[in-house]
This record gives sequence, structure tokens and C-alpha cells, in this order.
Amino acid sequence: MQFSDLNLNKALLHALEDLRLEEPTPIQAASFATVMSGRDVVGTAQTGTGKTFAYLLPILRQLRFSTQKHPRVLIVVPTRELVVQVVEEADKLAAYMSVRVKGVYGGVNIHTQSGEMLQGMDIVVATPGRLVDLVLNRAIKFKAIRQLVIDEVDEMLHLGFRTQLKQIFELLPERRQNIMFSATMTDEVEKIIQEEFIDPEKIEIASSGTTATGITQFVYIVPNFYTKLNLLRHLIQTDQRMTKLLVFAPTKKVADLIHEELALTFGDKVGIIHSNKSQNYRLRTVKNFDSGEHSILIATDLIARGLDFDAISHVINIDTPDEPESYVHRIGRTARASAEGVAITFVNAMEPTAEQQHLEAIETLLGDEIQHIPFPEGIEISPIIAAHEIVRYQQKNASNHTNVLKKSQGAFHDKKLKNQKENRAQEKRQARMVEKKRAKRKKK
Repeated sequence: MQFSDLNLNKALLHALEDLRLEEPTPIQAASFATVMSGRDVVGTAQTGTGKTFAYLLPILRQLRFSTQKHPRVLIVVPTRELVVQVVEEADKLAAYMSVRVKGVYGGVNIHTQSGEMLQGMDIVVATPGRLVDLVLNRAIKFKAIRQLVIDEVDEMLHLGFRTQLKQIFELLPERRQNIMFSATMTDEVEKIIQEEFIDPEKIEIASSGTTATGITQFVYIVPNFYTKLNLLRHLIQTDQRMTKLLVFAPTKKVADLIHEELALTFGDKVGIIHSNKSQNYRLRTVKNFDSGEHSILIATDLIARGLDFDAISHVINIDTPDEPESYVHRIGRTARASAEGVAITFVNAMEPTAEQQHLEAIETLLGDEIQHIPFPEGIEISPIIAAHEIVRYQQKNASNHTNVLKKSQGAFHDKKLKNQKENRAQEKRQARMVEKKRAKRKKK
């Protein structure tokens, strides 16, 4: 099938031609007619198969020119980086159309964003937290929303946006089309579908948790964290195929530690991204990695959702993710668009039970065992145990350290108490808004 076989207008066909795209991916071809029909849609496809265009193409095909202020399409995504990427993709497709697209997210002056929203938008791409804030400030009104897209909803739940998502559903018009695309479907996501979607058409190109066929997966059993770093240096220095490397860390502190250690050897070739970095720093790092200025990028799971980098040769998991779905999204950064790639996971031998359980859960989701590679000879086995490894060990044996907790007198933080009061006040405001919306519905 060609894009010309779909019911696309000339503006979209010209934009696709500029992008040198001729054939839709399976998820794009399978979902186009259903989204156009107005029926609720739930699509499952492997990471890197073009799910963003799968919903943007039919949405833009139906969108007519308008000067109204209130948005007609709402796209909710978990992270700032994904907001930026979806806006960029929409702008590419709408190059020959008069469509107003705006992304909103935290970390940017909310008053500036409020002013931009009040000027009028057709499509709003937003993170849940900032979206609710803008609704409370009356900068965005949902009354004209006809299509809702939820991208990577399982990550939103993982990041703690359950309350905000519930509020968004409550405030949206009842008559709307719900669209959801993801590589994995958890029980919590299924519950949302049952509660908020109306008889959705389920389009499954690949079962939940399936990875791309072009990904070769390996596992190394490694004694401890610093030995993992020695192994990683060795692989980068000896494997000529490691041209563009994405390294995943379990926490921000561990990511910083990896960055400091690798920068000693590889200098400016190493970049890092996580939520403690400023927005400008994060966007600049993404740009540098995409352009090739950074050939190694250290990241937390924040970046595993939705971001599309070209030609990542290898994904390295410094840890074994405790959620199998996270593993699928991590390794899905390589072998995109029918390319080939390698995913390597380091399993910590210090905690064989926990690590093996995580690995077994991943293999259960994949439906297959991951090949184990013998630990290479000649690599130094570090005698140093990292602080985060000690903490994890103590947590798993908390009964031996209860005296530490008993002696603790706690800590007093004025800022923390102030934040708690502000959060409670905000929750009350949000609850009042939801109740007003329900009351209006009952009157109708």
C-alpha cells in the first residue's frame, strides 16, 4: 500500500513527499480508516513503527480551517521531550495547512503559555500536570475538544499522573473520540479503557510487549556496578559497531555517576539527560545526540517513551528493569523503522534473586529466553561496592537495621510543609471544578 491509496488530501501528500515517505507502516495503514470513522481506537504496535503518524494523519485529514480560540484536538503525553517531538511531527505534516499546534509542559513560565493559549489553538499537545494547571487558570477550555489522544498512558501512570488523568477525563466533553496507541498494555491501562472508552476498535499489529525483529538481545552477569562500568568501557573501545549508544540507568544519581565515569574516558562524546536537568539542557542534549555530536547518551526511563532517534546501534541497560514493560520501551529505541540493533543488559550478581526475578519477568513477557554471554576475560573486577548497591541491600534486609530507624528523629522542612499545603489547596480547586462540571451535566 502507498500513502496515495489512503484518503489523504493534497496538502498531506505533499508533506509526506517532502519527508520522502511513500508507504505507510502496518499500524498506520490499519488504523487510518477507523480513526477517520470517529470510533474509539486502541492500537498496539511495536515501538518505532510510526504510531505518532498513525493518529496524526487521520486527525489532520479531518481538521478544517478555523479561527476559533478553543482547541479541537487534545494530545496528552507523559514527558516534555515527547511533547516537543509530537509538535514537531505535527508541524511537518501540516506544512501545507493552516493548523495551529502548540505544546505545553512544566518547567516553562505558565503565564507565557497561558497567553499563547488564549490566542487560539487547533491542537494542543500537553503533559498532564501542566494541562490541569492551565485549565485551572482558565487558559484552556475543553468544550470544543472532539478528539482525545493518549500516548504512552502506562508511563503517565508510572510517573504518578493518575489523579490528573482522572480530572482530565471528568472535564472533557462526553461526546468525543478517544484514541490510544502504545507498545504495551498493562492491567491499569485496560482498566482506563474499560472506564473511559466506548466500544473501542482494537488494532493489534503485534501483541503487547513484542519487540522489533531486528533487535538482537544479550545478557551479561556482572559482579557489581563498577565492574559494569569497566565492561561498558571495554565494549565501547573494542566493538566497532557501537557507533551510537544509549545507556539506561535506574535513577538520576546513578545516571550522573555513569556520566562522570565515562566522561573521564570519552570526554564530550558523552551526554546525559534526566528530569533534574533544566529544560534547555535536556532539549540541547537530545539535539546533540540526534545530530551525532554525542555518540553516547546516558538516560533514565524518562527518555524511553516515544522519542525517536535515528540509527541507534546499541542500547545498554546498566540495570535490569524491575518492570518488563520498561525493558520493551528501552530496547525499542534501537532497530527502528525496520533497521537492526543490539540490546545488552547487565544483571548484577550481587543480588541474584531480585535480578533473576526481573529477568524472568522480562523473558515471560517476551515469550523467549535472552541469550547469556560469558563475562569477557581480562576485565578488572572492581572490589568497590557503589553506595546505591549498599542501600538496595539494606532495604532488602531492613529487619537487621531497624535500630537506625528507631534512633532517627526525622527532619523538619518548611518548604516541604508549604508544598503540602499548596498541593492540598490545588486538589480542592480541582475537585470543585470537577463537581461544577458534573452539576452542569446533571442539569442538561
